[in-house]
Amino acid sequence: MSRFALIKSVIGPVMRLMFRFRVEGAERIPATGPVILAGNHLTFIDSMILPLVVDRQVFFIGKDEYVTGKGLKGRLMAWFFTGVGMIPVDRDGAGAAVAALNTGRRVLEEGKVFGIYPEGTRSPDGRLYRGRTGIARLTLMTGAPVVPFALIGTDKLQPGGAGLPRPGRVTVRFGEPMEFSRYEGMDRDRYVLRAVTDSVMTEVMRLSGQEYVDMYATKAKAA
Repeated sequence: MSRFALIKSVIGPVMRLMFRFRVEGAERIPATGPVILAGNHLTFIDSMILPLVVDRQVFFIGKDEYVTGKGLKGRLMAWFFTGVGMIPVDRDGAGAAVAALNTGRRVLEEGKVFGIYPEGTRSPDGRLYRGRTGIARLTLMTGAPVVPFALIGTDKLQPGGAGLPRPGRVTVRFGEPMEFSRYEGMDRDRYVLRAVTDSVMTEVMRLSGQEYVDMYATKAKAA
């Protein structure tokens, strides 16, 4: 049994009991081939929940500090996150954006599922913020369809993204696959990249019911 299968079979039922998952539209995720899952990001446990509610293994970028922690807690976090599909990247370095883009492209070219939060960071106040165009570049470079998703309720279980989450209900809602083949070869056109990104974020907003803010979340956090 792979570590991913072990985590899903052992830890999955515990988290399902704790968070009472309600999953809607998971059948919309293609069973084979490259797929991009793009959704909102409310709190730390989002990246623990998403891999457990999708049949296929979801690979995603994570901070390298998640796998470099000390002590028992650090080793357990590293075991869990690398086991479910997290690929550690130094997201604070000068080439962080390029490294993340190249990693996502490699995952998709291998026919796998790549998960991404287009906002680039957790929402500071529960609203949905402007998406960064890396999502658009990935779908245009690889031809992979985008399945939008929304996590609902995770911010209520872990306010501020810190501390142990409290029990409660979480809804994970998936939308219809989106494909952008009409823009093939236009992955360097900034107007196309923005249009594709905004169309994905519009679907995420519809699925989540969040208020949309036409501003990057990082700028809102720095204000």
